[in-house]
Amino acid sequence: MKICIYGLGAIGGMMGGWLAAAGEDVSAVLRPGATLDAVRKNGLTLTETVDGAPRSRQIAIRAVEDPAELGPQDLVVVAVKSTALPDVARRIAPLLGPDTTVLSAMNGVPWWFFHGLAPELAGTPLPSADADGSIAAAIPTARVLGCVVHLSAATPEPGVVRLVAGKRLIIGEPAGGADTPRAQAAIAALRCAGFEIDAAERIQHDIWFKLLGNMTINSISAITHATADRIVDDEPVREFASRCMLEAWEIGRRIGINIPGTPQDRHAVTRKLGAFRTSMLQDVESNRKIELDALVGTVRDIARHVKFETPNIDALFGLTRLYARSLGLYD
Repeated sequence: MKICIYGLGAIGGMMGGWLAAAGEDVSAVLRPGATLDAVRKNGLTLTETVDGAPRSRQIAIRAVEDPAELGPQDLVVVAVKSTALPDVARRIAPLLGPDTTVLSAMNGVPWWFFHGLAPELAGTPLPSADADGSIAAAIPTARVLGCVVHLSAATPEPGVVRLVAGKRLIIGEPAGGADTPRAQAAIAALRCAGFEIDAAERIQHDIWFKLLGNMTINSISAITHATADRIVDDEPVREFASRCMLEAWEIGRRIGINIPGTPQDRHAVTRKLGAFRTSMLQDVESNRKIELDALVGTVRDIARHVKFETPNIDALFGLTRLYARSLGLYD
């Protein structure tokens, strides 16, 4: 397949690098800057631990600034921060042919979330995900394949991606299942590249389960600069996160997402990943805009739609927003 990775950060870099190493025809679209320059000059450097020993390898990937240089693709993996998605929507058209699939591998609640979830939710706006509808217009849900990422990676320097933990991806159609030809083609390519792939029965459920931990641990880490293990091991902080999760659990139930388990179960999933630095913490440390709207704002959007009060999530959102604004990292 012709595969374009739109955004060669930590997750996009892992996906693009492993796919290219497996023999796929991989290219990447990046904004001008140090990463584009580094990949053009040296290729993409992947570092990981294999059998207890560090390993680095350089992967040749064609990197461009202008999507028009590449033309239509079979698969476009959108792996940018949600804050960059409006810009992607403005520039992605040259990559989209009649049969191009867009794999949405991003944090938070996506613009297509309600499609296929329940008929009565169709058309429900998510201002925090797509304020003016321009993203949905540029990347219609009919093109989208959902992807939930369960791995941790970092970009210690431009053009270098380091795998921290995990290699699991969950893939599914917005309307349910993963047995369509396009889903099976993407799954086969990613499995061949070395990822552990689960086919989702209902990808929105997997998005929401990840969000339970993502909205809390990411936001708290951004404020405190603590790694995930320290957050989960701190009892008062963990209990605050649990109260936020319980509110999100009820919001999910009201839109037809019934996730079994407890906040303690979700904390256990996070704790297994060890002392990792969340993506939002990495953004704060790198002086980049944070994904607060996608991870927390969208949950508040849905809460208002189902008329459910969220005092703990509101506090989490407000504290994180205040801190980020003091650093110029949230508009």
